Amino acid sequence: MPLSILFVPSLQAAFLVPALVGLVLSLWASARVHAAFKKYARVGVRSGMTGAQAAAAVCRAGGAHGVTIERHPGFLSDHYDPRTKTLRLSPKVFDGRSISSIAVAAHEAGHSIQDAEAYKPLVLRSQLVPVCNIGNSFWPLILVFGFVMRAPLLIDLGILLLAGVVVFQLVTLPVEFDASKRAKAVLARTGIVSTQEEAVGVQKVLGAAAMTYVAAAVTAVLQLVALILTRRN
Repeated sequence: MPLSILFVPSLQAAFLVPALVGLVLSLWASARVHAAFKKYARVGVRSGMTGAQAAAAVCRAGGAHGVTIERHPGFLSDHYDPRTKTLRLSPKVFDGRSISSIAVAAHEAGHSIQDAEAYKPLVLRSQLVPVCNIGNSFWPLILVFGFVMRAPLLIDLGILLLAGVVVFQLVTLPVEFDASKRAKAVLARTGIVSTQEEAVGVQKVLGAAAMTYVAAAVTAVLQLVALILTRRN
């Protein structure tokens, strides 16, 4: 957050209040994810599969062929890259044989199934990535500069860039929820998850992870609304 915000009274509430709300939501969501992952990382699955094996099985069962699965450094850094058809799993997920590992790996494999089916929200999100990256990088500075210089066009440009970020966050929600839905269906159909305890664990882990995206979307929307109201006043 640019320090110059502190010297622009009209921007203080518009930036700081949503930022504080977003911080609380993010910390809450992150705590839920870590707690759920840690809890079910101690519970193995009957199938004995690793996360990487489960991801490969989910991809095959869902019709996503030619997907590369590789180990990726970091904790819960798991993601699917539709540009290269690569599913990258963090070490604990890639090698783990727990409910947590299976859940996260299957969720990412769910994105590969979306990609194979050209799921429209995923396609749209991929197209919005450059817009989101530019918006995240420049909207605060442009907006603050606009208020300091009393330049309405710059203020509107900053708000417009933030709006692009908000659209990206909102489109992300159905993409993430749908990936989890696909993952759970394939896990149950293939028998990778075969007990009620495993099914409940997968639901808990993926449900907690989904809240991180909800928190990000709510924060972005609050920020946009606050700035639009500030602009009008």
